[in-house]
Amino acid sequence: MTQQNPDNSNPQPHKPELSHTEANGLNFCVETRGDPAGEPVIFVMGLGAQMTLWPEMLLNAYSDAGFRVIRFDNRDIGLSSHLKHRLSGHPMTVMARARMGLTVDAPYTLRDMAADVAALIEAMGLASAHLVGVSMGGMISQILASTRPELVRSLTLIMTSTNSPRLPLPQPRLIWKLAGVGAKGHEEDMVVSRSLEFWKAIQSPGFPPREDEVRERILRDFRRSYHPAGILRQTRAIMATGSLSSLTRRIRVPTLIIHGDADPLVRPVAAEQLKYLLPHARLEVVKGMGHDLPEPLLQDFAGMSMDLIGSRGASAA
Repeated sequence: MTQQNPDNSNPQPHKPELSHTEANGLNFCVETRGDPAGEPVIFVMGLGAQMTLWPEMLLNAYSDAGFRVIRFDNRDIGLSSHLKHRLSGHPMTVMARARMGLTVDAPYTLRDMAADVAALIEAMGLASAHLVGVSMGGMISQILASTRPELVRSLTLIMTSTNSPRLPLPQPRLIWKLAGVGAKGHEEDMVVSRSLEFWKAIQSPGFPPREDEVRERILRDFRRSYHPAGILRQTRAIMATGSLSSLTRRIRVPTLIIHGDADPLVRPVAAEQLKYLLPHARLEVVKGMGHDLPEPLLQDFAGMSMDLIGSRGASAA
């Protein structure tokens, strides 16, 4: 049950509005679209990615159905607040400590980033919201749903995990890239080339995008904001957070899990673990999907998510 106009006419388009919101002691770049009176759906992006990585087609599917669509840049990325903390320790050493379940020093963790989302919800005057989280954003969403359940109406978790050190590592070819080892040069052409190589490594083999479109998106985001130190701090935040399993099993809101069977970064077994911890959740494993949001699948994703939101009921607010 998605929200419709009272006169049953086609929903009118609502132009996206950009603003800056103070929350949790930081400044966040926030975009809203859709019906201001509609049920709010907040999109939480993943590691090192600006909110602009959310496909327009996906966002518009929700706004056209009558929802209030909200996306934002996480802390330390895009046009939100950039922090200045220095990191200590070699990236590979820190990663090894995280895999062993040992303490990792970090300026902030995913719990702090979940507190950002909670503060945004309150700063925007919302009682609660539906969350759509991808990758790291899915981890942040799990934390918020378990620690502040009154703020979360439903969860759509896409290609994410509990961050357990017992889960399989990403494919070896990706580990060094994730650790930030060997990345040299910050000129536009070098960054675009490096990013394109990474996206080729994680994209969906069953739904390969056009290279020129991926390059154009990377270039657009680079010119919007380039903040590699923030990516390293977000990576450290993931490693310092540790397993979410004990929190995840406490989630009671309606939950949808979407994961690709060809994901080289967050391996498919992560989705199986989420389903085990959340027996009430619906799990959709998508054949040929990697660690991206393929355009041919977006309408299906939106439909499944909105079906979940509808099951929550419009009176949930």
